[in-house]
Amino acid sequence: MLRHAGGRSEERPQRRGPYAAVRELVVGLYARRVEGRLDTDQVPGHIGVILDGNRRWARAAGGTTEQGHRAGAGKIQELLGWCSETDVEVVTLWLLSTDNLDRPEQELVPLLGIIEDAVRDLASDGRWRVHHVGTMDLLPPGTQAVLKEAEEATADNTGILVNVAVGYGGRQEITDAVRSLLAEQAERGTSLAELAEKLEVEHISEHLYTRGQPDPDLVIRTSGEQRLSGFMLWQSAHSEYYFCEVFWPAFRKVDFLRALRDYAARHRRYGG
Repeated sequence: MLRHAGGRSEERPQRRGPYAAVRELVVGLYARRVEGRLDTDQVPGHIGVILDGNRRWARAAGGTTEQGHRAGAGKIQELLGWCSETDVEVVTLWLLSTDNLDRPEQELVPLLGIIEDAVRDLASDGRWRVHHVGTMDLLPPGTQAVLKEAEEATADNTGILVNVAVGYGGRQEITDAVRSLLAEQAERGTSLAELAEKLEVEHISEHLYTRGQPDPDLVIRTSGEQRLSGFMLWQSAHSEYYFCEVFWPAFRKVDFLRALRDYAARHRRYGG
C-alpha cells in the first residue's frame, strides 16, 4: 500500500509553468482562508493516513518508482507539522503493508531503505514519539533494528505520537491480537470454554498493535482510491473517512485543511 522515506537527493524537480507562482499564491491564500474558518473544537485527536499514489505520481512526472517513494517520504514531516499546528495528538502512517512485502526485490529493497531513512528522520526530529505497528517478524533484521531504535530514542518525547505502520495488515493485526490473547489466557490456566464464556470486545482491543491509544477519528486516503485495503479494520469501526484525489507526494496543506473542515462538518453518531 505505501512507501516512503528520507525525502532527499533523488526527487526529480517538477516543471514550473509561467503561472506556477501565481497558482501557488492563490492556493496559499485559499489555505489561509480555510484555516481561518476551521472549527478548532472539532479537530480529530487521531488521524490515520493511507499514503497512496507515490508510483503513479512518479510515472506522471516521468520519474522512477524510487523517486516517487522518496518524494512521498519527504511529505511526512510536512504533514506532521500541519498536525501539530492543529492539536492532533496521534497520527498513524501506513508506510508498508504485508502485501507490499511480495513486491519484486528490485523495488522492495530500495523501498525498505527509504522507509528506514524516514523513520530515522522522525526519530532525529526531536518532537515526535515513534511507535511501530505491524508484524516485526516479517521484516528484515535491519528494518527491525531501525524501528526498535526509533521507539527507544523517542520514548520520552512529548509531541505527536506517530504510529509507523510497516509490515502492517488489518487482518494480520486481528490474528496477532487473538493469538496473543489465547497465549496470555493459556498461561493463566484459562480453558477455551472459560475464555469463550467471558470474552468481550475489550479483551481483543487490549492486544492490538495500538493498545492503549484512542481509535482514529479520521482516516485520510490519497490518490482517489476509495477503499481501506485492510487499514486499521478493528479501530476504524466508527472513523470518518476522507478520500482525496491528489497523489500523496502532491498532498498540500490546503488538502489537509479541507479534510479537517469536512470532518468538522459531520455529525458523528457512532451507530446511534
